[in-house]
Amino acid sequence: MKRILSIVLVIAMLFSLTACATGEKAGKGEAYKAALLLNGNLGDKSFFDSANEGLTKLKDELGKDKFDFKVEQMGATPADEAKWEPTVEDYCESGEYDVIIVGTWQMAGILAKAAQKYPDQKFIFFDETFDFEANGNPKNIYNVLYKQNEVSFLVGAAAALMTTDASLPMINPENKTIGFLGGMENAVILDFLLGYIQGAQYVDPEVKVAIAYVTNFYDSAAGKDLALMQYNNGVDVGYNVAGAAGLGQIEAAVESNRYAFGVDSDQAALLPDMAKHIPTSALKNVGNSLIRAIKADMEDKLTYGVAESMGFAEGGVEIVKDDHYKEMVPESIRATIDQLEADITSGKIVVDTSFGKTDEEIKALINKAE
Repeated sequence: MKRILSIVLVIAMLFSLTACATGEKAGKGEAYKAALLLNGNLGDKSFFDSANEGLTKLKDELGKDKFDFKVEQMGATPADEAKWEPTVEDYCESGEYDVIIVGTWQMAGILAKAAQKYPDQKFIFFDETFDFEANGNPKNIYNVLYKQNEVSFLVGAAAALMTTDASLPMINPENKTIGFLGGMENAVILDFLLGYIQGAQYVDPEVKVAIAYVTNFYDSAAGKDLALMQYNNGVDVGYNVAGAAGLGQIEAAVESNRYAFGVDSDQAALLPDMAKHIPTSALKNVGNSLIRAIKADMEDKLTYGVAESMGFAEGGVEIVKDDHYKEMVPESIRATIDQLEADITSGKIVVDTSFGKTDEEIKALINKAE
C-alpha cells in the first residue's frame, strides 16, 4: 500500500510540474491569460501594434490552451481618458487575468492606484519608468523599458549622413537639416531626441535638427502639417516618434518627395505604398519583451517590483536591416551604422539620455542642435 501511495504522489508531483512548465494555472488546468489595455487603438503601426503582435505570436507558439489574451482598445483622445481608470478597475475586479499589461506615461498614475488596491493582481508596465519608491514599492509590477536613445543614435547618424549625400534622389546636400516630430515632450520622447541629436552630430557636427511636437499621439493631420512645414523649410530627412500622429510625417514625406524614418514597427513593410520614402525604422521590440516577460512569469521566474531596461545588448531595440534598407541606404552609410551599433553595444560610445538630466541640461543639448 505504501508503495502504491508513493507512486501516486510521484505521478501527482510530475503532473503539477508539467502544468507549471506549460503555463497552466496551478491546480486549475487553465491557460495563462493576459489582458492588454491600450490607452489608444490598434492600427497605430507603432508600439501598440508591436505589443499586440507579440502576444499574438506567443499564442500561436504555445496554443490557446496554454496562453490566451484579450486586447481592450480604450482610445487616445481627451474624451477617452475618463474611461481608462474604470476599465483597469473592471479588469482587476474580474480576477480573470494572470497579468494585466499597460504602457506609456499616461497610465502610470492609474497603474499605481490599481497596484495598491489589488496587491494580488500582477501587472506589466512598458515604455515608461514607474516610480516604485514614490508609490510604496509595489511588488506586483514588472516595469520594462527600452533604450530608445541607443537606436535613435543610429537613426540620427543615418539621417545626418543621408542629408549630405548628393547621390540620393530626394536630397539637397546644402541644407544639412534633419527633422524630428515628437508626440509630446515627455521623458521618453526626449530620450529619443537626445539620442537622435547625438548620433547626427557625432557624424557631422554641422547638421541641424528641426524639432516639433504634435502635443498628442493620435492626430496624424496635425503631424502632417508640422512635418510639411519642416520639409518646406529645408528638412530632407525626418524621424517620427509620435505614435499614430507620426504617420502624418510619412504622408508629408511622400507629398514633399523627402525621407522619413519609421519607428516602433517596420513602417516601410506596413505602408508599402509609401515605402520608398521610409529608409528604415527604429524598433522598440515591445512585443518581444512581452513574450520574454510572460514566458518567465509562466515559470515563476519573473521578478516583480523592479524595472529592466533593454538596449542593443539585450535585444530591446534595433533598426530594420532588410533588403529594403539595403536598397534605400547607400552601402557606405550602412557600414558606418553597423560600426556605430557595435561601438554602442560594447560601451565604446555612451549615448546621452534624458533620464537623470535636469531640464536645463536637456535644453542646452537641444539648443546646440537647433
